[in-house]
Amino acid sequence: METQDTSAKDTSLNDLRGVLVLGPDGKQVAASGIALQPEIANRITSGWQDVRRRQRRLFSVEAPDGDPVVVVVLPSSDATVFVAMERDSRDALFEFVGAVDFAGDILAHFLTNPFEALAVVDRDAIIRYMSPVHERFFGLRPGAGVGRHTTEVIENSRLDRVVETGKSEIGLLHEMRGVTRVVARHPIRNSRGELVAAIGQIMFKGPEQLQALSSEVSKLKSEVAFYRRELSDLRNRSYGLDQMVGDSLAMQRLKQQIVKVAPLDVPVLLTGESGTGKELAAHAIHKLSPRRDGTMVMVNAAALPATLVESELFGYEAGSFTGAERKGRKGKIEQADGGSLFFDEVGDTPAEVQVKLLRVLQDGTFQRVGGNDLRRSNFRLISASNRNFEAMIAEGTFRLDLFYRIGGVTIRLPALRERLEDIPLLADLALKQFADRHGQRAKKLSDDALVLLQSQRWPGNVRQLMHTVERAAIFGEGDVIEPSDFGIIDAEPGDTLATPVPQATDSLPAPLISGARQPMLVSSAVEQVEEQLIRQAMAKFNGNKKRVAAELGISRSYLYKRLAQMGFGAEAET
Repeated sequence: METQDTSAKDTSLNDLRGVLVLGPDGKQVAASGIALQPEIANRITSGWQDVRRRQRRLFSVEAPDGDPVVVVVLPSSDATVFVAMERDSRDALFEFVGAVDFAGDILAHFLTNPFEALAVVDRDAIIRYMSPVHERFFGLRPGAGVGRHTTEVIENSRLDRVVETGKSEIGLLHEMRGVTRVVARHPIRNSRGELVAAIGQIMFKGPEQLQALSSEVSKLKSEVAFYRRELSDLRNRSYGLDQMVGDSLAMQRLKQQIVKVAPLDVPVLLTGESGTGKELAAHAIHKLSPRRDGTMVMVNAAALPATLVESELFGYEAGSFTGAERKGRKGKIEQADGGSLFFDEVGDTPAEVQVKLLRVLQDGTFQRVGGNDLRRSNFRLISASNRNFEAMIAEGTFRLDLFYRIGGVTIRLPALRERLEDIPLLADLALKQFADRHGQRAKKLSDDALVLLQSQRWPGNVRQLMHTVERAAIFGEGDVIEPSDFGIIDAEPGDTLATPVPQATDSLPAPLISGARQPMLVSSAVEQVEEQLIRQAMAKFNGNKKRVAAELGISRSYLYKRLAQMGFGAEAET
């Protein structure tokens, strides 16, 4: 049935919206409003032919004046109805209803959801709607609360306050009929920003639900923190006990001592020569201790400037001295609160600082530089030193009472010469790490090279061994490192063990071969090799000692020392 004639005069409807009805054959059956305009009707029909292949129920066309016209499609078996609206801006509700076939079901869910009871009031706080679950809770018949002020129906209601202030109230506790619930209240504004209503919703049926959610979040946070620690442990595995390389009896004993002392909250003093791995042992103790989740702060007393020792250890207040940070700064001791403090080279601590350090170890209190307030820090002290404490105490350079404080448990790290059987493992580790850093294939050590390494006394211990092996990996030409690839191993004369020289005589210099029939100590052999190599290099570079040292891979100070021993005298220093 045609309706153009009866609808053409309705200008208010024509200005905004219209309806177009197409029959099963696609021909126009009826039209009203803006759909009376043939051009708009044609555009709606053409647009529908395009979008129905994509099963869309909402599309837009352009009016003759250029304004957008949004069209909602309502298909049925005997006709297709198009509801059109010309508008300047987006209407979320219009789009939602038009785009979602089951929009009504979703809206009904929000209105009747038993877990989110809903109440709606107008700008005068008069109830306009209450969800059925709300009505049942208050013992009301359906619709009995509508038209009444919210305070008459809902106990302790604040919806009147929300429409008055226009401010939301989220996550507040609401006491209703002896039941506590967690609610949210929101002001509602129209498209012009005018407050027109307010709604109240139940977020949780009780604080217990909120507490359960909080507990679950806390649990998840704990799990995340755990996996972060595990990841950190994987990244820092070089500091773990498993990476303290060595199967010798000395290393087995050391590891057993660490495992026993780590769980005990007592100070530990690590002693031993330089390069034996005291820092590695300190990290292992921290990782195995109950303080593993805390920070391990490192202090090297020997590296601290004398004028800054106190400020570095105890921190300072703002304006304590020129150049101080404006807000002051925490010292190492304060940073270690809850964790461990690794005090390396503790034997080099200045006397005036020893007194203050003793006080911290006694009661955990200290004062920042320039401050008067007593501060506390709960940390575990792990100290390390290669000094002779007995001699220092006798000389008066180290306090006896401080020694007793730091040395609750003393663990001595064995020198490398005391565990020569670990050298193959350490050397392989050095080669693997070197290869990994530089993206190369790891080299191997020949049996003769291992014999040479195990014949040294290694005054620099593991650190010296690692550097020596890396140097051989750099200058060695083949995939297998031979004794000749080591050049001269930096050591004091006589610092080699009395081990027979390997029989690979084809790699030894001629003077050494000629004397190989006579009994010879490795120390003498090494001296002869060094002397011959130095003489050959001096001749090659016309006495240029800088180039000789570079060629041989030794320091110039060691070259001067050897030249003096070889009889070059004062000219060695020129």
